[in-house]
Amino acid sequence: MNKRLLNKCLYASLIAILFFSAPVFSQTDTDPNRAKLIEAVKLMDKGEVDASITILKDLQKVDPNNYNYNYELAYAFFLKKDYPAAIEVLEKLKTNKDVSDLVYQLLGNTYDMSEKAEKAVQTYAEGLQRFPNSGKLYLESGVMNLKKNDLAAATKVFQKGTEVDPKFPSNYYWLSKVWATTPEKLWTLMYGEIFMNLESNTKRTAEISKLLFDTYKNEIKVTSPGHFSVSFSNNNVVNPNEKNPDKLLPYGVAVYERLLMISALGLKEVNINTLDSIRANFAGEYFKGKTAVTYPNVLFSYQKKIADAGHINSYNHWVLQKGDEELFKTWVAANADKWQDFLKWFAANRLILDSGNRFIISDYQ
Repeated sequence: MNKRLLNKCLYASLIAILFFSAPVFSQTDTDPNRAKLIEAVKLMDKGEVDASITILKDLQKVDPNNYNYNYELAYAFFLKKDYPAAIEVLEKLKTNKDVSDLVYQLLGNTYDMSEKAEKAVQTYAEGLQRFPNSGKLYLESGVMNLKKNDLAAATKVFQKGTEVDPKFPSNYYWLSKVWATTPEKLWTLMYGEIFMNLESNTKRTAEISKLLFDTYKNEIKVTSPGHFSVSFSNNNVVNPNEKNPDKLLPYGVAVYERLLMISALGLKEVNINTLDSIRANFAGEYFKGKTAVTYPNVLFSYQKKIADAGHINSYNHWVLQKGDEELFKTWVAANADKWQDFLKWFAANRLILDSGNRFIISDYQ
């Protein structure tokens, strides 16, 4: 496994908690002690964990069974690294009538940080029994597999997470990174771009933007002006599909790479501007003939929507900006009005994923 990938896994659980503690707090609108709870959370945010714990313990005395008080108290204990105290609170919360998947996520994280990996795995599995559509718990289970260097198991779990909870970004994030360590890098491009649409303007977004650019740069080789090769997949296996005989060709090589080659005709160098041109051409080529009917793709359909609205060049530069920052800035400076129009349109027309509109990799394999 890529060493950098594995090192980042070690912090994934804590990152997940930081991203997903807010929804619990948002359920306190009718709580008469809401102001005190807000104060406790603000103190945690400022690093004054002991003061936060004092307030939360007082609230817990007033209402011992209050889900929010107990969850936030457990989270404060976690931040303080008082893992036994956090575990004690969270184990009791599992029987609370308002229990959510966040309890199992935080409890599993706490066991993991206590160096009780197997107990963490059991906790995530128990949580999935109660909350089978929790992308958060699939995320944590996948990370545990990564720590064991089992990329195949991790990939399967992360992919299941995107299927049951298609709006949750973190499983796409990890899938883009895991597939980047394999020869099948076209999935890095798809999972990574979907992730960027679900989680914008974070450090992880910037990281994946650069990963996408680097993947294109590394897998499209200009051998001489106007001559190039592409290598995003090694899958040449024909997989007959009785229900749809059109799906006989290996998607990676015979569909994706073929259309990419057509879209890149005349390529002389690889940079953010030429990649924009290739991607814009690809968005058009995919919807010619039967390809989009045989292999419907939520991401490519969204790219077509963007192209039809006249914003595909701005969108492509947004996706790839962190891999070619100087040329990106030059392009934006020369297209300021176009860029601002795109940002306004983009804010009101984001990629929408749900159970009927999602990316499932098995549809292409």
